[in-house]
Amino acid sequence: MKNFTLLTLFIFSILSSFKSYSQETPDLLYNKALKYKYVKPQLSISYLNKSYNASMKEKDTLNAIKSLMTLSTVYSHNVNYGKAYDGFWTALLLAEKIKNRLYKGRIHQELGWLYSFYNRDKEALKHFNLSLHTNKTLYQEKIVPIDYLSSDYFAFTNFYRIRGNKEMYKKYLDSCIQTKKLHPTFSENYYLDAELAHQLANEKKYDQALNKFKEVKAHFEEKDPSYLVIVNYLIGDVYKKMGLYQKSEKAFLESLQDSENYHSHTNYKIMSCDALVELYNIQNKCDKAFEYLQKSKTLNDSVFGSKSKSNQHLFNLKDTYRITKEKQEQQQKEHRLKQLEQEDYIWFLKYVILITSIIFILIFGYLFIRNLRNKHKNEKKLIFERQQLELKRQNQILELKNKELTTSALQLIEKEEFLANLKDKLSKQTTDNIDIRVINRMVKSIQGNPTNNWKEFEARFTQINQSFYQNLNNKFPSLGQTDLKICALIKLNFSSKEMSSLLGISIESVHTSRYRLRKKLGLERNESLTEFINSI
Repeated sequence: MKNFTLLTLFIFSILSSFKSYSQETPDLLYNKALKYKYVKPQLSISYLNKSYNASMKEKDTLNAIKSLMTLSTVYSHNVNYGKAYDGFWTALLLAEKIKNRLYKGRIHQELGWLYSFYNRDKEALKHFNLSLHTNKTLYQEKIVPIDYLSSDYFAFTNFYRIRGNKEMYKKYLDSCIQTKKLHPTFSENYYLDAELAHQLANEKKYDQALNKFKEVKAHFEEKDPSYLVIVNYLIGDVYKKMGLYQKSEKAFLESLQDSENYHSHTNYKIMSCDALVELYNIQNKCDKAFEYLQKSKTLNDSVFGSKSKSNQHLFNLKDTYRITKEKQEQQQKEHRLKQLEQEDYIWFLKYVILITSIIFILIFGYLFIRNLRNKHKNEKKLIFERQQLELKRQNQILELKNKELTTSALQLIEKEEFLANLKDKLSKQTTDNIDIRVINRMVKSIQGNPTNNWKEFEARFTQINQSFYQNLNNKFPSLGQTDLKICALIKLNFSSKEMSSLLGISIESVHTSRYRLRKKLGLERNESLTEFINSI
C-alpha cells in the first residue's frame, strides 16, 4: 500500500510538471533564455527554440522573429555562425512576409556583422547600408527613435575600426556623436565612449584615453560584463602603442578570459591572440609568440576553416533568402500567367476597343484642328484685306487732301505774285491823275502778309497730316519752327521758289534752310532729303 501511494505521488508530480511546462508562454520562455544567455548558452538556445516554436504554433510572427534573432545572436557569440546565418535569414523571410520594416532593418545589420566576420566586406557594407536606409526612413516617419540610427552608425564605426580604416572610422564616429546629441535625453552611452577613448589613442592622447577607458570598464563590469571582451582588447591596444608591454599583455589576456567566461565576441579571441603574437615578437619572446600563433590558427580553423562542421556550409555563404525569394517570385509568375491566359481574350478586346477609340479621337481631333486652322486663316486673310482696303482708302483721301492743300497754297502764291506785279507796274506810272499812295493802300489791304498765309496753310496741313509734326519732334527734338515749315513744304513737293513765296523769304534763304536741315537730320550728300521726309 505504501509503495502504491509513493507511485501515485510520483505520477502526479510528473503530470503537474508537464502541466506547468505546457503552460509556459513564448514570452516566459524568452525571458528565461535571456537569463542564461551568457552563463549557460546551450540552455538559453533550448529555451529560445521552444519560444520560437510556441510562437509559430500560436501564429505570433513578431514573437517568432524576436526569438529567432536572439537565438541567432547567441549562436553568433558562440561562433556557430552557420546556425546564426540560417536563423537570421529565416527571420528576414518572416519579416518580409508581414512587411515589418523595423525588424528588417535590425536583421540586415546582424547579417552585415556575419558577412564581415568572413571578410565579405562588400556584402557586409551592403547589409549595413540597407539597415541604415530602412531606419532613416522609419525615423523620418517618426516610427523609431534616433537610437536606431545611432546603432547603424555604431556598426559602421566598429567595422572600420577592425579594418583599420581610420578615416572612415572617424567619419562614422562623428555621425554617432551627432545622433547622440539629437537624443531627447542626451544620456550617457558607454559603448560609444569606448570608441571615443580608442579615437583619443589614435590621436596619441593616451592619458585621456586611459581615463575614459577606466570609466567605461567600471560601467561594463557592473552592467554588461560580456562587453569587457572588447573593452580589454582596446585597452591592450592603447598600452601597446605606449610601449607598456606588460600592461598590454595583461589586458589582452583579460580579453581572452572574458570571452571564455561569457561566451561572447569570440572573434576577438582570435584578434587578442594575434595581438599577443605581435607583442611577444616585439619582446623577442619567441616561445610565447609561437604558442599564441598556434592558438590563433586553431581558433581560426575551428571557426572559419573549411573543416568546421558547424560553419562548413557558410564558407561559401549560400544566399538562402535570395533563393527563397526567387522561388516565391517564380510561383507568383506562374500563378499570374494562368490568370493572364484566362483573361487574355478580354484584354485583347479591350486593347482593340482602346486602339480604335484612340484612332477615332486622333482623326476627329485632326479634322477639327484643321478646320479650325482654316477658319482662322480665312478670317485673318479677310481682316488683312479689309485693312489694306481701308489703308488704301485713307491714303487716297490723304493724297487728295494734300493735293487740295497744295493747290490752295499755290493759289496763295499766285495771288501774292499777281499783287506784287500789279504794285510794281503801278509804281512805274507817272500820270498826274493817278494817286499812287491810294492804290498801294488798296493793294496792301488785298494782299495778306506771309505770316498769316503760313498760319492758314499750317492749320490745314496739320489737320490732314496729324502725326507728321509729332513724329519729327520725337525723332529730332532739336528742329526749330523754320525747319518744321521746310519739312512740311518738302513733303508736299514744293519747289524752292514756291517755298520762298509762301514763307516770305528769299530763295537763297530757302537753300540755306534746306542745307541746315540736312545737317540736323544727319543726312549724307548722296541721301535724298525729299525721300527721307516722305518716309516719316
